[in-house]
Amino acid sequence: MRLPPETKLLTAYRKHWAHRFGISPFLPMTRPEMEARGWDECDVILVTGDAYIDHPSFGMALIGRLLEAQGFRVGILSQPDWHSAEPFRALGKPALFFGVTAGNMDSMVNRYTADRKIRSDDAYTPDAAPGKRPDRAVTVYAQRCREAWPGVPVVVGSIEASLRRIAHYDYWSDTVRRSVLADSKADLLLFGNAERALVELAHRLAKGVPIREIRDLRGSAFMVARGWRPREEWTEVDSTEVDTPGAVQAHPDPYAPLPSPLPASGERGPSSSPLPLAGEGPGERAKVSPPDTASVPLRFVKTEARRAARAHTVIRLPAYEQVKDDPVLYAHASRTFHLESNPGNARALVQAHGERDVWLNPPPVPLTTPEMDYVYGMPFARAPHPSYGQAKIPAWEMIRFSINIMRGCFGGCTFCSITEHEGRIVQSRSEASILHEIEEIRDKTPGFTGVVSDLGGPTANMYRLACKDAKIEESCRRLSCVYPDICPNMGTDHGPLVQLYRKARQLPGIKKVLIGSGLRYDLAVRSPEYVKELITHHVGGYLKIAPEHTEAGPLSKMMKPGIGAYDKFKAMFEKFSHEAGKEQYLIPYFIAAHPGTTDEDMLALALWLKRNGFRLDQVQTFLPTPLALATAMHHTGKNPLRKVTAAAEGVEVVRSGRVRKLHKAFLRYHDPENWPLLREALRRMGRADLIGNGHRHLVPSFQPAGTGKASTCRTRRSPNPAAGPGIGKPPKKR
Repeated sequence: MRLPPETKLLTAYRKHWAHRFGISPFLPMTRPEMEARGWDECDVILVTGDAYIDHPSFGMALIGRLLEAQGFRVGILSQPDWHSAEPFRALGKPALFFGVTAGNMDSMVNRYTADRKIRSDDAYTPDAAPGKRPDRAVTVYAQRCREAWPGVPVVVGSIEASLRRIAHYDYWSDTVRRSVLADSKADLLLFGNAERALVELAHRLAKGVPIREIRDLRGSAFMVARGWRPREEWTEVDSTEVDTPGAVQAHPDPYAPLPSPLPASGERGPSSSPLPLAGEGPGERAKVSPPDTASVPLRFVKTEARRAARAHTVIRLPAYEQVKDDPVLYAHASRTFHLESNPGNARALVQAHGERDVWLNPPPVPLTTPEMDYVYGMPFARAPHPSYGQAKIPAWEMIRFSINIMRGCFGGCTFCSITEHEGRIVQSRSEASILHEIEEIRDKTPGFTGVVSDLGGPTANMYRLACKDAKIEESCRRLSCVYPDICPNMGTDHGPLVQLYRKARQLPGIKKVLIGSGLRYDLAVRSPEYVKELITHHVGGYLKIAPEHTEAGPLSKMMKPGIGAYDKFKAMFEKFSHEAGKEQYLIPYFIAAHPGTTDEDMLALALWLKRNGFRLDQVQTFLPTPLALATAMHHTGKNPLRKVTAAAEGVEVVRSGRVRKLHKAFLRYHDPENWPLLREALRRMGRADLIGNGHRHLVPSFQPAGTGKASTCRTRRSPNPAAGPGIGKPPKKR
């Protein structure tokens, strides 16, 4: 994406006066550490639900070091006791603001399983101790900061805040909750990749600008009086005009050429009307007046006029009070929200909460490669804070020899929160920056044996992949660049990644570079050279990939490729493993109980697993996270991938705990504990022919002593009896 002309680079600011104190070995967590640095106060205090690990994979360290590089004094309050305000006074009153984050994970996902059971450990806490953070940590921490130091600005961020910036379905309470801004009483919310907004905010506050006047930062959200506007020229458009809940109509193709210019006579020809951006209503276009100029081609004038109008347009989503009671409006709001997610064309959004509005500015402008290098090139200690002593922090143990090479994901999987938080535009570091960090690990990280555990990010193989045309990218409204097929405008050249792998493993002292991030195999098969390089040199015996399912119904609701793409990659994997003389295995991941999944779909998946010899140890049940499109399906039973109406396509939803347990049992058909449940379900589904002791049966008729508990479940038949291979008829005898 091209940078808008008003964008200020992270390196363009004059450092704050406190830069004279220099760089801290670790950002201080106590008053004695502050005094040892010669500080009488902190400019910014970051509050986090994680242990403080000074490593770029941990958000508080990345943000803290960035602010330190800008000259600010930054302190850390790690996992403070939230039962009173006193622990929030430990570092004194911050001169500028509190920065509040739940940590690297959403606190509810961190504390509860998909079955809403409390987890017994916390990977981001010393010795994995549970109970060190509250539920909905952003809200609780922000309220305590306000109580400890009234009048100090409170800024919330991280994935927890990002996913709760508007009214959202909350799986744990099974209700639609208000924006986290309304509950936390924070002054500002920074969503997505917040570096650019955070640095600008800190410098403005340091110059004495009141936080209530800072209303133009991209990637920020705040609460204002109902009907507030930044300036008079702003126009409000109701979301039902942008994407009217009514008859389903095809959106204009964003890749289609623009209409031809007007005829020489100046009269409007039949094909010369401006192509509306997808989701743009006719009422909205009527408000756009092109500049009065004859020296510029009319097509350019109209395009620029539309772009200028969009920059001063805010879309009003249905109010919180509406979406909490109306599933159709909730699904419509979710669809509108996701259509306004491209930084190149997204408009501001506003949503009423009672007598006030939650205002969302457009998403942040992605960081350039030099800016990514700057952020990840800070002088991290690459270790937990010394106060933790010899305590083991599982999250640190897992990532200390890994490197994040990129951000963002253009896959658009509906169950995933990456795109809602990091965006669909991939932001990549330079090769030199990554190789330098490998050398930093080699030279500074205790216990390094020469094995790099991962070069990746949200995916393993989107490094430096981008749209071939910046103009197309800026106007695109697609929710995924790879579904239902890879967009022809998306570059799939894995060459830079292959070169990076080769240079990484050639560094002195590096024995092996493994790839631990999930592989997007539908992209990988476009580059046999990459697949060969990966399988020959960078697989440690097992490679994890995520087909998620085999059946078209759930896959269409996930926006994932068909199982044929997996089969193609599997053939390449086996071929290149054989050529390398290695015995290696694919580890596929699947999701149970995803919206759009029937009992028959799960049975078909179980039969596929058995045919292919898979006995899964770890399986996952769908967990609805706030703002995800699949969560909207789960809550409403509607499909926001299409226009939403009361009579629109319904989505099969698994809400019953007993059915969720059954779907999970299908993935572990080989576990004797699941056999009673599966036998009962198979009989109810008319598939008792799959119960027996032969190789064609799914579960045996006998039960080992001491296994299996009496279980009952309710099954639901698919509305389409022919859904899935083999459904409705017994397999052939062998």
